[in-house]
Amino acid sequence: MSIQKLAAFFMWCTIINGGLLVLSIIIGISGLDLVYSVQGKLFQIPREALNVAYYSFLGLYKIVWLVFNAVPYLALLIIRKE
Repeated sequence: MSIQKLAAFFMWCTIINGGLLVLSIIIGISGLDLVYSVQGKLFQIPREALNVAYYSFLGLYKIVWLVFNAVPYLALLIIRKE
């Protein structure tokens, strides 16, 4: 597989997963009440516990996105320039 194809793959992975991260943040900012109403009925957890779980998920997703999508894409861009 060529570096160009690999760079294109990681570019699209970064864009798609970054879009999902932004969508999750928007849902967290604007619609956490809706999320709580659904999840609270299903799992019987307090709102504070849901907030901790949701923001922990966002933090972990952001770290995974950076490590496995954005950084390899930037590394391939640097290698491709040489």
